[in-house]
Amino acid sequence: MSDHPIVEILLVEDNPEDLALALRALRKSNLTNRIHVARDGEEALEFIFCEGPHAERNIEDEPKLILLDLKLPKVDGLEVLRRIKADPRTRNIPTVVLTSSKEQSDLVESYELGVNSYLIKPVNFESFTTAVQQLGMYWLLLNQSPDSKG
Repeated sequence: MSDHPIVEILLVEDNPEDLALALRALRKSNLTNRIHVARDGEEALEFIFCEGPHAERNIEDEPKLILLDLKLPKVDGLEVLRRIKADPRTRNIPTVVLTSSKEQSDLVESYELGVNSYLIKPVNFESFTTAVQQLGMYWLLLNQSPDSKG
């Protein structure tokens, strides 16, 4: 166990408005205060695999949920997903794509790579807030994953 607090949600989002809305929705629902934000795919991979500025983290202190945008700078979300699901140390982390992409090819590839769920971001503020709250509620409180430590 490391000295670093365990992150419950890794939120990978580069759009400042979507990021602010998602954080507000998660905090409003009192699901977690332990959220780590990555603003590009490279930062997400460094966090997940304990590299670069996150080298002191223990890879076993994995987030309970990854909320992943697809259209990211540096490393796109599909590549992040590919790396997460290809590694036996991280493949069981529930990963939900939360994207504005309506491309059928993104949807199909995400599922082929092992995504747990794929949601298109609602345009409406209230709908977006509700969707994020329901995601957090389901994945953090209701879902049982094979590597649950609780």
